[in-house]
Amino acid sequence: MDTFYIMLQAHRGFAYLLLVLTAVFVVSLLMAMFGYSGNISKLLRKSTLFTMIFFHLQALVGLVMLFFFSPGFKAAREQGTLMSDSVSRNTYVEHPFAMIVAAVLLTILNKKLKTNEKLSMGMVAMGLIAVALMMWAFQWSRLFA
Repeated sequence: MDTFYIMLQAHRGFAYLLLVLTAVFVVSLLMAMFGYSGNISKLLRKSTLFTMIFFHLQALVGLVMLFFFSPGFKAAREQGTLMSDSVSRNTYVEHPFAMIVAAVLLTILNKKLKTNEKLSMGMVAMGLIAVALMMWAFQWSRLFA
């Protein structure tokens, strides 16, 4: 079996899990924001931690797949169409970059949630921006294909 296909299926499988973890994270973030007097709950800390861990794992699998095994990335680079073709640009530049930025924001948020007892609006904004970036860059059409 082809290594790229195995990596692609792993990346796709982690995407489903990441969607579920992100939904739990958003619900727990909103629960902490609107309830519990702004106190950071254990559920929020745990959901942020697991979402961050699987987000990093997903990013690692995706980047290894992109740089070492992707025939489309190599072809687009060699033909010089990486940035001129909108599909190639979205798949090989915008998607990875937005996901890396979202992973960095989740990492910073996880650190802030560990060291604080109260939830601030900055933390909420950081979490929602990370989720918004993830949802924007998510390859929805490829996930259910």
